Amino acid sequence: MTGENIIIALRAFAVTKAFGATVALSEAGLEVRNGEVHALLGENGAGKSTLVKILSGLMLPDSGELQVKGEKVRFSSRRAADRAGVQTVFQEVSLIPDLTVVQNVLLPFAPTGFLWQLKQKAGRAFVEAEFERLGLGDIDPNAEIRDLSLNLRQKIEIARAVIRKPKILLLDEPTASLSGNDVDWFGSLIARLKGEGVTIVFVSHRIPEARAFCDRITILRNGSNVGTFSVPEVTNDQVIDLIIGRSLRATFPERTPAPASTTPLFAARSLSVGDELSDVGLALGAGEILGVAGLQGMGQRELFLGLFGALPLTQGEIFVKGERVSIEKPADAINLGVCLVPEERKTEGIFLNLDGRTNISIAALAKFSRKGFIDRSAESRAVSAALARVQVDQRALHTRVSAFSGGNQQKIAIAKWLSNKSRVLLMFDPTRGVDVGTKSEIYHLMKDYTAAGGAILFYSTELTELTNMAHQILVLYGGRITAEIMPTDSGFEENDIMRAMLGGDSSDPVALIEEAGRVGA
Repeated sequence: MTGENIIIALRAFAVTKAFGATVALSEAGLEVRNGEVHALLGENGAGKSTLVKILSGLMLPDSGELQVKGEKVRFSSRRAADRAGVQTVFQEVSLIPDLTVVQNVLLPFAPTGFLWQLKQKAGRAFVEAEFERLGLGDIDPNAEIRDLSLNLRQKIEIARAVIRKPKILLLDEPTASLSGNDVDWFGSLIARLKGEGVTIVFVSHRIPEARAFCDRITILRNGSNVGTFSVPEVTNDQVIDLIIGRSLRATFPERTPAPASTTPLFAARSLSVGDELSDVGLALGAGEILGVAGLQGMGQRELFLGLFGALPLTQGEIFVKGERVSIEKPADAINLGVCLVPEERKTEGIFLNLDGRTNISIAALAKFSRKGFIDRSAESRAVSAALARVQVDQRALHTRVSAFSGGNQQKIAIAKWLSNKSRVLLMFDPTRGVDVGTKSEIYHLMKDYTAAGGAILFYSTELTELTNMAHQILVLYGGRITAEIMPTDSGFEENDIMRAMLGGDSSDPVALIEEAGRVGA
């Protein structure tokens, strides 16, 4: 395609947006060609989500200009963006939990008849036909959103935007909750939409996915555009250097040997949770990171929630420092120093509308209470130290957590338990949806935590994280531990882990990959 024939579908020129003293975007630019898939990369806090919100009509820029197909536009609402053919899938799922799949997909465009009565049969038939077309025919249209897994909710969120026939589709971290064949489904969908001429902006922290799905890459750093490249132009290392502004010499901390065998700090025996988890045992020593690997729905969620008291155990025993304990609710776990960094930080890990001080101190208020009153000075000192430890700006003391990037929100969720002086951290996919720089910070926090005598049970959807951080890896399949894998002198063998995750014994890596696509994750 020659320069004369290139049509620019979407252009943001010199866009600036500030929130008080915080400048989220500083004369940022983005130029997306018609019909291309364009990656927008950057650290948490680089301005990506702010730019997406401006492009989708959720907020107005302080200055700058937007153009669609060469025409200047001003999106004062989502309806205005919708009229211009712009649809958005936001980073956090926006579906209404109490409504069904059909009701969520049709909002606010459900078909109506006489006196605006809803045509429920017609609406359901429409959604079923569209879901079948998009490869989602196995989703029950009458299911309530609250009863669906996070990955299904994310796929419905994506489908809802696609069904509205966008000319421009903005995707803000759409694969953060997807893995395995869900990502394959997403890649096929992107290819189909591109073939239909849809222009796509793909915001992600997953550089391999940007390479696989996208034609060009734009990188934001500190609210400004630091470069736009065709995908073959730049290596992964160059992309990382541009994202964080420095060389990422060591994403993972240096591996240390497993601690000497002692009485386990935390252990479980014969744990079962309903039909999802059966007869699981584990032991965690002080200073140890115990990894958990498994395809989605293999019992890992039930394991973590059961250990934290958020789901009732059908059977089993839990031990802390060799003594049997009763954990029937999260408060019991917290009092024993067992704390959970959950899967969904915004709904389960933090209070978005409260400030950082409240979020961090809320689990340890007894430490700051004197005769029924909270010692605010002591509270502030403790929270300030926790913020410094996780490298979050001190303004979080008095600022709503919703004003911070996803990566900083996750670090605040972790700081809550560091301030509480927990002894055992249950970390469920703690780097989901955060950038490479913040991931590295979380890895080093994990190492510091265990070096101080803590223990971590660590589930991740990324095998690379498990193989670089864990001293041992348990593999869950069908709700049972099917393998306990120790590293060799050269580290873990990912093929061995994947083979156990698939419940098979194939020695052919290609067969494993193909099987992973069939089984899903």
